[in-house]
Amino acid sequence: MATLDTVKEVLAENLDIEGDQVTEEATLDSLGIDSLDMVELICDIEEKCDIEFGEPEGISTIGQLVAHIDSLK
Repeated sequence: MATLDTVKEVLAENLDIEGDQVTEEATLDSLGIDSLDMVELICDIEEKCDIEFGEPEGISTIGQLVAHIDSLK
C-alpha cells in the first residue's frame, strides 16, 4: 500500500477525514489536525508501517508527512 493511502486510511479511521480531502498539498491545519491528533496519528502510522517516527518537526503538509514516513522505511 502506498504511504499516502496508509495516511488516508488512518485519518479516515481516527479523525473521520474523507480520503478525497487528503492530498499531498493539504496542510494539517486545513484538515483540522491539531497537536493531539498528530500524536495519535503518528502512533497509528508507526504501528501500520512498522517504523519509529521520531519528533514531527517542520511537518505542515500531508506531502511532508508522507516524505518523512518514506524516508524511515
